[in-house]
Amino acid sequence: MLTLIKNAEIFSPARLGKKDVLLTGSTIALIQDKLEIPGDIPCRVIDAEGLMLVPGFIDAHVHIAGAGGEGGPASRTPEMLLSDMISAGVTTVVGCLGTDGITRNVESVLMKVKALRAEGVSAWMYTGAYQVPTPTITGDYARDIALVDEVIGVGEVAVSDHRSSVPSTEELTRITAHARVAGMLGGKAGIVNIHMGDAKDPFRPLYKVVEVSELNLRQFLPTHINRNDYIFEDAKTYGLKGYLDITTSSYPYYPDEEIKPATALRLLLEAGVPADHITFTSDACGSLPGFDPATGELIKMETGKPSSNLRELRDAIAEEGVAPEIALKVLTSNPARILKLKKKGNIAAGMDADLLLLDAGWNIHDVFAMGVQVMARGKLLKKGAYEE
Repeated sequence: MLTLIKNAEIFSPARLGKKDVLLTGSTIALIQDKLEIPGDIPCRVIDAEGLMLVPGFIDAHVHIAGAGGEGGPASRTPEMLLSDMISAGVTTVVGCLGTDGITRNVESVLMKVKALRAEGVSAWMYTGAYQVPTPTITGDYARDIALVDEVIGVGEVAVSDHRSSVPSTEELTRITAHARVAGMLGGKAGIVNIHMGDAKDPFRPLYKVVEVSELNLRQFLPTHINRNDYIFEDAKTYGLKGYLDITTSSYPYYPDEEIKPATALRLLLEAGVPADHITFTSDACGSLPGFDPATGELIKMETGKPSSNLRELRDAIAEEGVAPEIALKVLTSNPARILKLKKKGNIAAGMDADLLLLDAGWNIHDVFAMGVQVMARGKLLKKGAYEE
């Protein structure tokens, strides 16, 4: 059966005005001012008058198979729930391992990617973890990228952090160069997702790689760049040539340290960072630890949710004055382009039918994942296999 969405105000994320959109299976077939389907053709019609149609969100840094563990075994976080994704408008996710590449493995992330795909959403992953040498699936991270369909890059590799394995410039250069070539061979982004820690001059390891090689800063996607004021100030310069990822779920857990994500977006734009260089990710299911600065002991632990993306998108538009067309890029077309997810991130004929209908307050009304409606009028129609 066809699905016809009528009278929606479309943000592609560029504003297209009020149009009708026809879905055939998992694909967007047509976008026109007025579409009428002959009565003898089965077609479900959804009247979206008063609603906005935007691409499904891409959350490109999520610990889908769980994470954490800095506070001992009881501090390990659980896996991502399908319902948490859908209710947050996330139709595409990129999974990663994180801090614990010792007792956890990338095979578990791969199987969670496969599970999410089987449940109807889109998913990819990074191979590796904080540690260098980094754990892999095939025994070699370049082979993972080139040969394993679900793997698009390496990450999150930790730098400038007390939990980092402190990779040398030579090690980080080798990882980045091999990931790039593997991406070329496999038709992938081959990007290296970098966990940025609290050390001063945090981008220096990435600059050093570029200084000693033929690589450029766009081979990295550094995340957590709003974690404190000095890394954020450095990010304003780094972002002129490289990509920047703002973590949404850690706010408001660290209000005295973090730059609020919506505010960070506005300030980066005001500093001249190209809008196409910025992404939002939730870091969902990742641990949000607090350490005593004097002793280094863990003193608190929280975990992130993908709903933080929508909250900060809404605040960027309503409170920070960022144009919707720009704000939407950081969760749609930007990650799709940076990570080479070729049929994601835009509303156009031939693209995957990952779509959200939002009301005027930017609240989610309906969600479509690969053409299947998984939320209707705010009610979940799809949950994970073991969710109540």
